[in-house]
Amino acid sequence: MTRVGDGLAVGADLAAAAESAVEQAIAPLSRRPDLLCLFVSGLDPNEVEEAARRAMRGAGARVAVGCSATGVIGGGRGVEDEQAVSAWAAELPGARLEPFRLETLRAEDRLVVVGMPETRDDDVVGVLLADPYSFPVDAFVERSAEALPGLPLIGGMADGGGRGATRLFVDGQVHDSGAVGVVLGGPVSAATVVSQGARPIGPDMVVTRADDNLVYELAGTPALDKLEQIVLGLPEEEQELAGRGLLIGLAMDEYADEHEYGDFLVRGVVGADTDSGAIAIGDVVEVGRTVRFQVRDAGAADQDLADLLERFDLHPVEGALLFSCNGRGRAMFPDSDHDAKMLTRAFGSAGVSGFFAAGEIGPVAGRNHVHGFTASILAFGPSGAGD
Repeated sequence: MTRVGDGLAVGADLAAAAESAVEQAIAPLSRRPDLLCLFVSGLDPNEVEEAARRAMRGAGARVAVGCSATGVIGGGRGVEDEQAVSAWAAELPGARLEPFRLETLRAEDRLVVVGMPETRDDDVVGVLLADPYSFPVDAFVERSAEALPGLPLIGGMADGGGRGATRLFVDGQVHDSGAVGVVLGGPVSAATVVSQGARPIGPDMVVTRADDNLVYELAGTPALDKLEQIVLGLPEEEQELAGRGLLIGLAMDEYADEHEYGDFLVRGVVGADTDSGAIAIGDVVEVGRTVRFQVRDAGAADQDLADLLERFDLHPVEGALLFSCNGRGRAMFPDSDHDAKMLTRAFGSAGVSGFFAAGEIGPVAGRNHVHGFTASILAFGPSGAGD
């Protein structure tokens, strides 16, 4: 059976915290872990390195992966902007685990990513942790369907407090660039969920004129005019939310009668041109695509995650990895514990660990994407319980 444990330790002595977190994580296991995931929040990259090395040695796991972060999640809580270590350990009987480290090489006029394992028919899921400063994570993830057909990727962008301070861990080694991760295959029962935490406003609309990421017309009307009409028709409190950061959702199922929470790939509205009436969004959009404007607040994020967890189809959940945006936590909710507590309520005693990411990775409607402000979750059930 699958056995999972998690641990969290806070303190100025990161190496000691790492040892404590690992001891907590491996305590429920009957043998050494097959997989160790480790997340370290510390001010000094050298101390982060030492803590990671000590934790990986102490766990004796078959495969170990992890990264630095500005906040970690474990023990049913989140810790931001403090020195802390979160560890997650699992027995995965019969699972095939293939760790990897990705690097980029320049080939003539383009970058080539090397280091990914060959895909296999029994691949189940891949965990990906990337340094956002040195690795082209957006391009790699968005094109992963071509190179890694059918493989869900879940994870997040590591953070060490600035360029050059990020640390990535894999199999006893520590790196300061690229990406690391593990592909899980064989008899692994796992499922993913991505909570984008946005609430639709206004009506569904069809894109009637667009070029790349510029939307010129919505439902036959200049996009900026349509946007102004919608925002001016909102209650005052929702106008304020839109003013703080408007989003747009790209419908994932064009044939649905209605599109509500979770039916969109949510992207930012990043600019507008008053001369042409166009709006710029954070993705390429095609003519004919159904879209709907969105706002984000604590209530929307709470409701979206609660709804998704209620519909979660993996039972029982033995353990989970949680990659929560660093724009959630205290930046969105009253405290750092919101997402961790919601998973604890939904999954019971399952071991849950993770970190506050500088961007999250997860599949929406069968395609892998890089997100912002999401909670991306990888949950594990008993071996053979499902996929």
